[in-house]
Amino acid sequence: MTNSMDLVLFDLDNTLLSGDSDFEWAQFLIGKGVLDAEVHEARNHEFYAQYKAGTLDIHAFLDFQLQPLARHARQELDAWHDEFMTTRILPAIGDKARALVRKHLESNAVVAIVTATNSFVTGPIAREFGIAHLVATIPAQEGGAFTGKPRGTPAFREGKIERVDAWLEQIGFWWGRFSRSYFYSDSLNDLPLLGLVTNPVAVDPDETLLRHAQAHDWPVISLR
Repeated sequence: MTNSMDLVLFDLDNTLLSGDSDFEWAQFLIGKGVLDAEVHEARNHEFYAQYKAGTLDIHAFLDFQLQPLARHARQELDAWHDEFMTTRILPAIGDKARALVRKHLESNAVVAIVTATNSFVTGPIAREFGIAHLVATIPAQEGGAFTGKPRGTPAFREGKIERVDAWLEQIGFWWGRFSRSYFYSDSLNDLPLLGLVTNPVAVDPDETLLRHAQAHDWPVISLR
């Protein structure tokens, strides 16, 4: 085995995607009449604004986001997700994002998407990119049905580090095994994990992350 191996981590929403899959999933369900527009649309926008401001209470948000999963049969949810992928997600995946992922996959790096968005929403998106490893917030299931609650630590802020550590341990690696580690993200919420890797990259960053990246001479790129 070669001694030189890279670890490459990608945030998903507003990084590999030109949009937020969590936000879009709720909007999609509102559009289908599955969620009540009056109640949910304002809440969805409110949580999204809190996320962008760095003030999101992840547990309050997950109560909002995971409850609809618990109210519907898995087959129905899967059928909706197929439509969601076609109408909302594929148009949000640009050629630059696909090319960047492909470059790292072809270099034999260990590549993962690391996202606060739950694995039901993001699993098919990771597969669309050809990325086998997904570190996401896990919606708890019992007997194949969602409970409406998360399992374990949400992959959010410092929780991303905890979840990446556990995933690396699970697949027989540790941080010191890699000659370089990359994390690509757009968000101030990802500063903890960005500060841990050897090669942090700001992608179409929010204002807070842009200032931080410029102050620390981090590369700033656009995938739009």
